[in-house]
Amino acid sequence: MATITAADVNKLRQTTGAGMMDCKKALVEAEGDFDKAIQNLREKGQKVAANRSDRESSEGAAVSFINADKTKGAIITLNCETDFVGKNEAFVTLAKELVERAINFSSKEEFLASDFNGITVAEKLIEQTGVIGEKIEIGGFEILEGAFVGSYVHVNKIAALTAISAPIANGDVLTKDISMQVASMGADTLSYKDFDPAFVASELADLEYARFSCILCQLNAEQLPWQLFDH
Repeated sequence: MATITAADVNKLRQTTGAGMMDCKKALVEAEGDFDKAIQNLREKGQKVAANRSDRESSEGAAVSFINADKTKGAIITLNCETDFVGKNEAFVTLAKELVERAINFSSKEEFLASDFNGITVAEKLIEQTGVIGEKIEIGGFEILEGAFVGSYVHVNKIAALTAISAPIANGDVLTKDISMQVASMGADTLSYKDFDPAFVASELADLEYARFSCILCQLNAEQLPWQLFDH
C-alpha cells in the first residue's frame, strides 16, 4: 500500500480545490497515483452533477473583467444552488478566474469548450460540482467592446458593462457611474425612444391612475362631494 503524506494531500487539494478528506480518500483509492486521484475526483463530480442535474441553480456570483487597454469587457454569472455557496470565497475566486478567461471568447458555448489547465471549462465545472456538492453552471455570459469600457459589480450579485464611443478623461468614472445606474435601475435601453410602445402606454395609464387617485385624496381631505368631480 502506497504511503500518502500530508504534502501529497495538500498538493491534490491545491490542484483541485477538494477538501482534505476527499483528497486523501482519492489518493488512497489511486494507491498514491496523483493523476489517477485527480481522475477519481472528476468522476465523483460527474456523479454528483448527474444526480443534481434537475436542481435549480438560481444563486451564485456575478463578476466582470476589463482588458488592460479598457476596450473590451466580460461579464459572467457562475450559478449555484444556495446563497451560502455563492458567497464562499473560493467560489467567488473561481468565478473571477473564469471571467478573466471568458473575455477571450465570443460565446458561452465556445468558452465552455475552451481549455482550463488541461480540461475544458465545462469539465472544470463538473469537477467543482463534486468538490462543492452543488450544481454549478455558467448562467449569464456577455462580452462588450468599445473605445472605452467600464463596469460596476454590486456585491457580486449584479454586474453591468458600459462602452462609450471615444476615450475621455475620467472615462472610468463615467462608465462606472452609468453601469451603476444600469445595475440599480435594471435599465435595458439607452433611450426612451427605444421603449416598447405597449410598455409606454401601460406606464402612462399608471401615471393617469396615480393622478386620479391624488385628486380623489384631495377631495376627501377637503370633504367635497364626489359628484362635483367629473373625470
